[in-house]
Amino acid sequence: MRVKTTYYVYFVLVTLFFCFTGFGQTSEQKSLEAKRDRLQQEIKEINRLLFAERKEKGSVLEQMEALDKKINVRQELIRVTNQQSNLLNRQINVNIRSISKLRKDLDVLKEDYAALVQKSYQNKTQNSRLMFLLSAESFYQAYKRLQYMKQYAQQRKKQGEEIISKTEELSTRNRDLITQRKEKEQLLAENKKVKTELFREIESQKNLLTSIRQNETRYTAAIDKKRREARKIDREIDRLIKSAIVSNNRKTGSKSATKFALTPEARLVANNFSANKGKLIWPVEKGIKSQGFGVYNDKLYPGIKHRNNGVTIVTDKGSTARAIFEGEVIAILTVPGGSRGVQIKHGNYISTYYNLSRLFVKKGDRVGAKEVLGEINTNRFDGTTKLKFYLYQDSNRLNPEEWIYQL
Repeated sequence: MRVKTTYYVYFVLVTLFFCFTGFGQTSEQKSLEAKRDRLQQEIKEINRLLFAERKEKGSVLEQMEALDKKINVRQELIRVTNQQSNLLNRQINVNIRSISKLRKDLDVLKEDYAALVQKSYQNKTQNSRLMFLLSAESFYQAYKRLQYMKQYAQQRKKQGEEIISKTEELSTRNRDLITQRKEKEQLLAENKKVKTELFREIESQKNLLTSIRQNETRYTAAIDKKRREARKIDREIDRLIKSAIVSNNRKTGSKSATKFALTPEARLVANNFSANKGKLIWPVEKGIKSQGFGVYNDKLYPGIKHRNNGVTIVTDKGSTARAIFEGEVIAILTVPGGSRGVQIKHGNYISTYYNLSRLFVKKGDRVGAKEVLGEINTNRFDGTTKLKFYLYQDSNRLNPEEWIYQL
């Protein structure tokens, strides 16, 4: 009896292990599948927004950045697909081990059931059930014999049901195994196709690098121009924010030139804004991040550093910028020789939307989340529509990627 009990405890523990392992892997598989879908969609958007209308019109600098963006996303897609393939391998191995164990368990159950049937048949031929009961020496013994006969019948029924259950589970595992192997084959085929595209794009990048080296002066001039434009925008944003702080604090009596003195209402807005960190909406309805926040090396000349104090988002021609949160328009940004922008105050947080061709709001307007602020400018040379988005807390720059959902 102890051996049988130990066997069933072991069986339950093994079954639970496979169940929980399968659940964890299914959850991980869904997460990887979602990542892969997102990366595939991002590649489609890059092709549509950065390459569809560009042709030969874009500057070499823009082409280089676009290619680099697509190569990085494709490399990430290959990495995620490899993770999926490895996970499927583990699931396939678990299923193979589970199938092997199920077959062994089924063989043991069938042997036990056969022995039980044989014993039942022998008992039936030697003595009838009635005679077995009547031959009891006392009523209590007859009652115990009746209980034994019931338990014997229940055990036989239970083993029969367990054989059916194990057979069905074995069939299910076999079907799962076939499905998983097909999924793995599909992933490998997709990965092979992605790698082919990646090699082609890397080759295009090499050709572009050769073209750039043949006209180095033109390339460095484009870099200098881009850096000067970025510095102009940064200086104007900083100036307007400091001016807004001084103007705000003059009303409250505060002498700080770097931090907003908040009223109870403004503090509530700031707290709500802060509570939504990582969940704020995109400043455009749809698009892709073409350049992230921070300092990065030039692809051709690693010694040259580029800084982006916000993020750059590419979207469709005719798209509009929208407020990421409720707030007040505190400034209209105008850079000499450049486009226009809008600054919105959310308590002591400032969001800036730059590169707008038309404005739909003015200074002093109260706006809600998703409210349209203006139309984003489309570059007449390369056909791209880019919004430059910045985020500050008081006079301190923030990384928008940490605040906007999946930016």
